Amino acid sequence: MIDVMYFAWVRERIGLPRERVETQAATVAELVAELRAREDRYDLAFSDLRALRVALDQELADFDAPLAGVREVAFFPPMTGG
Repeated sequence: MIDVMYFAWVRERIGLPRERVETQAATVAELVAELRAREDRYDLAFSDLRALRVALDQELADFDAPLAGVREVAFFPPMTGG
């Protein structure tokens, strides 16, 4: 089980701030594919990965990063300065 957290417009599109996910995914990209296959709202939220960032256990990561040993995955839009 992995805790998956959604922030900003990702949370708005999916309708949840977080959920526990049972997954067989080996990488973040595989997890995203599993989530997209669930329902249209997930497919919409993950339709453009260039508009998303991911953190594994609160460390920025790439979508090809392995999930082995990861307890928390967070998806969020890129941060802007200001």
